[in-house]
Amino acid sequence: MKGLAMLKIGEIGWIEKDRPACGPRDAIVKPLALAPCTSDVHTVWEGAIGDRHNLILGHEALGIVDEVGSEVKDFKPGDRVIVPAITPDWETEAAQRGFPSQTGGPLGGWKFSNFKDGVFGDCFHVNLADYNLAHLPEGMSLEAGVMLPDMLSTGFMGAENANIQIGSTVAVLGIGPVGLCGVAGARLRGAGRIFAVGTRPASVRVAKEYGATDIISYKDGNTADQILDRTGGAGVDAVIIAGGGPDIMMDAINVAKPGSVISNINYFGSGLGDQDVIPLPRVGWGFGMADKNIMTGLCPGGRVRMERLAEVVMHGRMDPALMATHVFKGFDKLEEALLLMKDKPKDLIKPVVIVEQ
Repeated sequence: MKGLAMLKIGEIGWIEKDRPACGPRDAIVKPLALAPCTSDVHTVWEGAIGDRHNLILGHEALGIVDEVGSEVKDFKPGDRVIVPAITPDWETEAAQRGFPSQTGGPLGGWKFSNFKDGVFGDCFHVNLADYNLAHLPEGMSLEAGVMLPDMLSTGFMGAENANIQIGSTVAVLGIGPVGLCGVAGARLRGAGRIFAVGTRPASVRVAKEYGATDIISYKDGNTADQILDRTGGAGVDAVIIAGGGPDIMMDAINVAKPGSVISNINYFGSGLGDQDVIPLPRVGWGFGMADKNIMTGLCPGGRVRMERLAEVVMHGRMDPALMATHVFKGFDKLEEALLLMKDKPKDLIKPVVIVEQ
């Protein structure tokens, strides 16, 4: 099989590997639609998870089942499926405690392109197929469907973890595709006023479509000061961090009201300067005693999560296809799409590769 791989930190390329073996409860899937992620960029060009050699990249996919194990009950070859970015081991202690994304240790549910080959291959392996695949609904576009495995799941988790109440005021820091889904999730949770922080025209347009009421440009001054000014100094009830460097936590805490939740869904691929740290504002945090609570989480995966996200899309609650600004045709376009995600031209939100089958 052929795949687009991380050869070493800072370098990608096409490689040949053996087809993965299918266990009795697993599946082998061929790609139908793929999407590069900023996480792939952090992994390759920042070495965020350490050095990886000849590891096939990618964790966002729709696919066609090619092979199933002898114990798989609900899927068969030829089925069109949603493949979650996070594929937990559902029988583990962490899953039973309610943290399936962390099975096997921190971030352990993130298998694709972390410690096993990802989805950017001619085919790829999915563990526990009955629990980690979902049927792709008839009528869902591939451009919309490929946003479910990570973008929707992560962005909506940001809103869920932020404990947004009806009428809450929310700030979403960063409006790349995950942040845009955070905006949509905040509206679905019943937020009243939603501040979206970003400057890219394509993202601003979609943020407004998804429910943002106020756009904040960090080019116009300090983000926290602008939001505090617009709220009469009160701040916001919830913050979703969906982008930025380590110092973005300063803005989040400074703009949060006492009693609020700061929900981080940002992948901090590197630390501050030469130090592998993320700073907190001592005074803004109330010297550690202001009831400003920080929540973190890894994209929820698994079958039920994908099925519920599909319900949101199929019943018209939001259209994730609006984020697919660059659509490529053909498996061989993956490298171009990934490099586009790395370079981030102004008109980009998310590239999608439709694989011919």
